[in-house]
Amino acid sequence: MKINLLKTVFALVVFATFFSCEKEFLDTSPTSFINVEDAGESGQLNPAILDANLNGIFSMMVNTGTGGTTSHEDFGQKGYDIMTDFLSGDLALTANNYNRYGDFANLQSTVDYSNNDNYMPWRYYYRVIRSANLVVNSLGGNDVVPESANTKHSLGQAKALRAYAYFYLSQFYQKEYNGSEAVLPLYKDAFDPVLPQAPMSEVFDFMIEDLSSAITFLSGFERVNKTGVNADVAKALLAYVYAAKGDSASNLLAKGLADEVIASGYPLMSITEVVGGFSDVSTPGWIWGFDVTLANGLDLVSWWGQMDVFTYSYQWAGDKKGIDEGLFAQINDNDIRKTQFDTANGLQPRNKFYNAGRVIGGQRNIEDDYVYMRVAEMYLLSAEMAAKEGQDGAAKSRLKELLSQRFSNASDYAYVDGLGGSDLLDEVVLQTRIELWGEGKSYLSMKRNKQTMTRGSNHVFHAGLSVPHTDDRLTFEVPRAEIQNNPFID
Repeated sequence: MKINLLKTVFALVVFATFFSCEKEFLDTSPTSFINVEDAGESGQLNPAILDANLNGIFSMMVNTGTGGTTSHEDFGQKGYDIMTDFLSGDLALTANNYNRYGDFANLQSTVDYSNNDNYMPWRYYYRVIRSANLVVNSLGGNDVVPESANTKHSLGQAKALRAYAYFYLSQFYQKEYNGSEAVLPLYKDAFDPVLPQAPMSEVFDFMIEDLSSAITFLSGFERVNKTGVNADVAKALLAYVYAAKGDSASNLLAKGLADEVIASGYPLMSITEVVGGFSDVSTPGWIWGFDVTLANGLDLVSWWGQMDVFTYSYQWAGDKKGIDEGLFAQINDNDIRKTQFDTANGLQPRNKFYNAGRVIGGQRNIEDDYVYMRVAEMYLLSAEMAAKEGQDGAAKSRLKELLSQRFSNASDYAYVDGLGGSDLLDEVVLQTRIELWGEGKSYLSMKRNKQTMTRGSNHVFHAGLSVPHTDDRLTFEVPRAEIQNNPFID
């Protein structure tokens, strides 16, 4: 019995992490390694089996090549955070000696459906979806209510991960929320045949259903570390889903969920922590992240390898990246976040994201952690939703709570009390861009707030260009590989 369980654990990890390159992401045939019903039954007895399958998905989020290429931009969630930060314009490519992300900065990647830059996120997120579907199937399917706490927690995490993937797909491949527009095939089961594109309203309804279920199943779940998904992560994801819809009822639901996460007790990163390197997943203000170790095998091809000058990196060697000059100019001189950027070196984030050794090009094998979500996001999202719904007092309160950790003197943010209406909302959006710069959130804000983004003077490409959120160049194209393999798409 122990031998069979060990074999099952091994098979689950292998299958969740690696798929056949030949069959691509639309392969819906059952795995030859495991019987999903047996996996579910075994998981009831041995939670390690369920954990192993989920850990395969979490590893996929940081592994290289999970977007189906050998590109140095292909390394999971944080790779797509960089791509979208470039599209928003808040991340400026200030030198381009190795041409990494050059097509993104030049707004060329997303207009060519044959470009791998469109293919990578599609393949990655649908791999996450299929892996999550396998876990859901193994535990009894979408409608089951497990009896054991362990199984509930595993099912809750799988559903939350599935919704996470659909959410990012919905943001990347649609210009703005339009419920009747069909963009994404909606796979609810690991063994679904190839499907046509579903109306986006159905995709959002499914995400809401998944995350609502996940919140219930994850009640009382205590994570081993912040790599796992708990109820707070699911609530935050659901808040983002509602916020992306943009109607008044959804805004209020998003605000309520954001407030619930805040009430869970995560402290805002302090004035010291926000210039402390962003390298430790145990930082109390982080809600969700990944504890990177040498076992993950990350080096140059990684988020740190693209962003940190103190890592052996493109950032150091010649593909330099900094904050948009126009955005930097809007940061108050007394704001600690102004010091995150090096004015002598192209506004690189040398005092926001950095390896503790602070040796230029020093970190070769990555041990610094990845951040996916911070509680500051929920303060800002709550303020944004409140401002949109005319709750100026609540919006000001949340915004000032954040700013109190960014200024030493309350007089520096007292101006917030005099704001109202659209001016207040504009300030919340601005502070969102400043606070979450380089963390992959500017693009989401740009879309839900329907912004026109104007690039500063320090961009290699298109300096001074103003781009509305609906511009074709800011939304990914359904990739050629999907069109060739899916007979329902022209």
